[in-house]
This record gives sequence, structure tokens and C-alpha cells, in this order.
Amino acid sequence: MTTPDLLGLPATAPGATGVPTAASPAAGTASRVPPPAATPPPEAAGATWPGIGATGRQNSQQPSFSPELARRDMPILHRTVNGKPLVWLDNGATTQKPRQVIEAVSGFYGAGNSNIHRGAHTMAREATEAYEGGRAAVAQFLGAGSPDEIVFTRGTTEAINLVAQSWGRANLGPGDDILVPVLEHHSNIVPWQMVAKETRARVVPVPLRPDGQIDLDAYADRLSMRTRLVALSQASNVLGTVPPVKEMTALAHRYRAKVLVDGAQAVAHFPVDVADLDADFYVFSGHKLFAPTGIGALYAKPEILEAMAPWQGGGNMIESVSFEQTDYAPVPHRLEAGTGHIAGVVGLLAAVNWLTGFDRPAVAAYETELLGYAQQALATVPGLDLIGSAPDRIAVLTFTLAGHDPVEIADWLDRDGIAVRAGHHCAQPALAHYGLASAARASLALYNTPEEVDQLAASLQRLQKSG
Repeated sequence: MTTPDLLGLPATAPGATGVPTAASPAAGTASRVPPPAATPPPEAAGATWPGIGATGRQNSQQPSFSPELARRDMPILHRTVNGKPLVWLDNGATTQKPRQVIEAVSGFYGAGNSNIHRGAHTMAREATEAYEGGRAAVAQFLGAGSPDEIVFTRGTTEAINLVAQSWGRANLGPGDDILVPVLEHHSNIVPWQMVAKETRARVVPVPLRPDGQIDLDAYADRLSMRTRLVALSQASNVLGTVPPVKEMTALAHRYRAKVLVDGAQAVAHFPVDVADLDADFYVFSGHKLFAPTGIGALYAKPEILEAMAPWQGGGNMIESVSFEQTDYAPVPHRLEAGTGHIAGVVGLLAAVNWLTGFDRPAVAAYETELLGYAQQALATVPGLDLIGSAPDRIAVLTFTLAGHDPVEIADWLDRDGIAVRAGHHCAQPALAHYGLASAARASLALYNTPEEVDQLAASLQRLQKSG
């Protein structure tokens, strides 16, 4: 297996904050992750099954970007839906997978499948190297200081619940405040409501401005010495808003509050540096990052992670068990009970290598340009109203169309092979800010094109004429 081929890139997109810190993979045959090396590591031994060694890109770090560079790696984008070429504009729900990810996962199951850690045989060692190499890849991708700061989860939702149930139960109590912007996905609201009810803390909403930005004056007013946690997204899944996370984190820290950043919608669009953000927790899902479903990660500062008690018990998270006493494994393993999604980690490693093989500032610039093009194209559709107009945003276009229900809109577009999302987008408070219960959403990624945007606008125009 080749070790993660990751390059730190300067951040130029809204909300991106610097060059990721190098971290080494935790390859090897030991059952626990070794300390990070000071220099990039040599190739790991073993793990040579088909697909796993081919996770990078041929055009690594070209100083420009074209969506065709990404599209040629995406098998699914060459299929048809209802007799029309697929136009995938539902990236906010999930991204499509490059062949490098598909081949890595297939190769693992076809030639490398084994459980990890305590196995003494060759395939167990290879699987462990791949799994811990994936942990190191995520650490470097996020700018974490060590692989030990990364806990694998099923995704953003489980990562937030892990923090709520482990850190939250131990640190929240009566009278404590958890600040949550109205912007948030339900996954960053409901777990805090659950733990607040249990601990008698309270969830305090932070309102939005008319354009979809967080009201920073209201945020500052709500912060106090009662604030124990601020939970906010780095990019909104329904409005596309990119809040000033670094500044909001710094202000929260003045009150000794911790900050959890939901990066589910951010990681695919611009580089992330958790050290520069000074985030206490950072969470994301692999399937929003061109990786498989069912895999994600939690980053936490090492001193916080060390103090977190296990949320779930079982295998893999222990050192020894007797009926008199159980000794837990060190972090991050004690927070990963049971057999993890090993193939998912293999796919996540492949996805990270695939994405970082592009010039990411060029990708971010392209997506910003495509967003502007899409805004102009949709402005030509009679009766279409775009929701949210924050100046710093990712390429998410949530809209209503006069005279048409969002589900009707999505069904019409589907007949033309265009996939968009319709509903409340698991962000009901954000939509309620605009007096809406549901809306349609087209969300763009690096493989989308101006021609696809034109098809979206043309189909919507035909819908209006049909009525």
C-alpha cells in the first residue's frame, strides 16, 4: 500500500484558513497507533491488493482545473436517467464516487478483506496498515497534529452524538448554555437538545440575518460565562452560508466555551485547517467527500479527547477485561467500539488522495465561478426565488418556484435526468427563517459544468411554461 499522498495547499476559498499541517501515517503491525513522525513517512509495507495502490491522480497538482478532469473519473456520471444523460445536482445530500474509490473498496474486499489490529496473520497486518493509514490521511487532510486526534465514526451525525454523549454528559449541567445557530442541520441541533434535557442545560438559538448570515451581534450578546459549547457548521447545507468560524471560535474561547465545527458541507469545497481554526471538535462525513457512505471522522484536541469517556463498549476499545475491572484502550481506540468500517476507511483514504490530487484553490475558484453562473442562469426563470444571499458561500442554490411544490419541481427535473433535492433538507429552522417549510435545492460539486446549469435552467423554464 502506498502511504497517503497529501499536499498542504494554501486556502483561498471563503472560510478556508491555511495550510494543513503534515502528519504521518500510523502504518505498521502494532495494535495501537505509534507517535507521528516528524517527516513524511516511507511507503508502508504490505497491503498490495488491487486498487489500494492506485488512489492518487495522474494529473496531481496541475496549476489549473477543468471539471472534465474530475468527470472522467466518475463512472456514474456517464449513465442515463429516464433516457437522458444524468445531471447530478444533489451533491449536498451525497457526492458521487471516483473510480479510484470504487477500485480501492472493491480491491480490499476482493483481495485484502480481514479484521484489523490484533490479528497476527499477513492480511490482518495489511488491513491494519490500510486502516491506520486512513487515519493518518484524515489527520493530515484536516491539519491535525497527530493521527491519535482522529476517531472514526459512521459520519457527521454519529460524531456529534459521540461528543454530546461523552463530552456533553461529563461537562454540561443545570444552567449551562449550548449556542446553536438557526443555520444548523438537524444533526447539529437534536443531539444537543437530547443531552440538554438529560443534563438540564439549555440550547440557545442564534438568529440569522435576512441574507442567511449568522447575526454576529446576537451571537456576541448570547455568549456568557454560562456558555459551555458553541456548535456551528462551516458551511450550510441549505443556504450555502460560510460563517466566519475562526472569529466565532476565538470569541467563544474568551468565555472558556468549547466549539464544535460541523464540516460536512465544507471539506469537499475548500481546504480545512483545524489548528488554524482552533476548533475543539471538527466532524465530517466521507460520503460528502467522494468516499463511501457509513464512514466519517471526529477530530478533537488531544487533551479533550483524552478526557472523554467511552460512549459505547465492546471489542477493540479495551486493553483488558475481567468481571472485576475493565481497562480501556488509549484514545482514539477507546472511542471506536467494535469492528470499524474498514473498507470505508480504505475508500476514504482513496477519496482524500483523489481530491488532494487537484489544485484545490483552482477547484474552489472554479466552483465560485460556477455558482455565479448558476445564479445568473436561474435569474432567467420566471417566478424562481433563490433563498439566502450571504456573500461567503459554497455552491448551494435553494429555491422556490411560484405555483409549484418542491416535490413537483424535483419530479419534473428528474424526467430530464436532473437530480435535485426537495423537502426541508434537515434544516427546518433555517427554512422557517424565510417562512418556508420546504424548498428545492441544487447543490454543485467540482465535476458539474455550465452546460448542466443551462439544462437545469431550461428545464425549469419549460416547467413554468407548462403550467
